[in-house]
Amino acid sequence: MNRYLILRLTGPMQFWGLPTFEGTRPTAHFPTRSGLLGLLAACMGIRRNDKVGLQKLSDSVRFAIRCDKKITVKLTDYHTILEAREDYASLKSHQTIQTWREYLCDASFTVAVWCPISTGFTLDALNEAVRKPRFTPYLGRRSCPMTEPLFVGDCQATDPKSALMEYGPTGGDIYSEEALSAENPRYRMRDEPIITLPRQFAARDWFVIKGDRNVSE
Repeated sequence: MNRYLILRLTGPMQFWGLPTFEGTRPTAHFPTRSGLLGLLAACMGIRRNDKVGLQKLSDSVRFAIRCDKKITVKLTDYHTILEAREDYASLKSHQTIQTWREYLCDASFTVAVWCPISTGFTLDALNEAVRKPRFTPYLGRRSCPMTEPLFVGDCQATDPKSALMEYGPTGGDIYSEEALSAENPRYRMRDEPIITLPRQFAARDWFVIKGDRNVSE
């Protein structure tokens, strides 16, 4: 049996960014690993320039995400940005550019968090942090507040799917960093933050555990 921390991510808008340049900012259709790490870092009071703390957090946690509500609407917000980056290799910037930022509307996810190693941050520390966050957690952007408490529960289970089954609504597709079987399809994403290289991400796999009802895109 393993121990899992259960979180709920619900709000009118959510943004889980995919690697891109400044012009078009698409969102993934479920929370990214980088986004979840940022949310937990905010709760624990780890600042963006604390590379040691961010790396320690990244090494400490794994996630499984259940899609609880069908995403029927995406909102695109128009902005202009001063001093946007020209590319990933340079700090040179444009004067002003147009940008389109995409958001999920009325989405809801349940997340199981566990600590696969004995060193690093403990689940007790994470539990306390999400109950009493140091910095305000958001759903990907500051313009995306939560409409429900982040903390849902803390349980023992044999695997992430069993842990999520303890909390409704059940039946949605699950994207997990741990496979339940060799038959679980892989979903490739570039959402592993490279802590030593700001705003750079490595590719990795989620394992898709299909639910008994279609609630994701």
